[in-house]
Amino acid sequence: MRKLENKELERKSVTDFKQAEKTPIIILLDDIRSLHNIGSVFRTADAFLIEKIYLCGITATPPHKEIHKTALGATETVAWEYHKNVTDVITQLKEDGVQVFAVEQVENAVFLQNFKIQKDTKYALVFGNEVYGVSQEAIALCDGSIEIPQLGTKHSLNISVSTGIVVWDLFQKLNY
Repeated sequence: MRKLENKELERKSVTDFKQAEKTPIIILLDDIRSLHNIGSVFRTADAFLIEKIYLCGITATPPHKEIHKTALGATETVAWEYHKNVTDVITQLKEDGVQVFAVEQVENAVFLQNFKIQKDTKYALVFGNEVYGVSQEAIALCDGSIEIPQLGTKHSLNISVSTGIVVWDLFQKLNY
């Protein structure tokens, strides 16, 4: 077994990425404090050809050196927009026929492994503040909630880790 060199990975150019068919997933980041978390989410979104990221509330926007440190250029490939109010974005997405799900621990949440995908549907995932999670106002507007099962004492994951887990799971369900 031999580790592959970067030139062997057949990476897309920025132009190729922008022209590629996107995975029908949209990410909403609401009130994310950590610039490194924001950058990590951009990198995950790039890896899975995510359609778009909405940055809401206090979530910082590119260009910013601390976002760039973890995004490693993904802010140049992944489409993004800033909106002050996440509830406005959720309302608009739902009007556009997008299914919107909070990633949060709420009553009647569906565990990630039990979440069923409709292949002809576009999904938006709402991720909330590192301390307070997704706001109740946003949850009330969502079509449902997805919960990542956790067995330890903390029952919380870093926002960038949660994004990676959920996006990978939905990507896999959409493509296999």
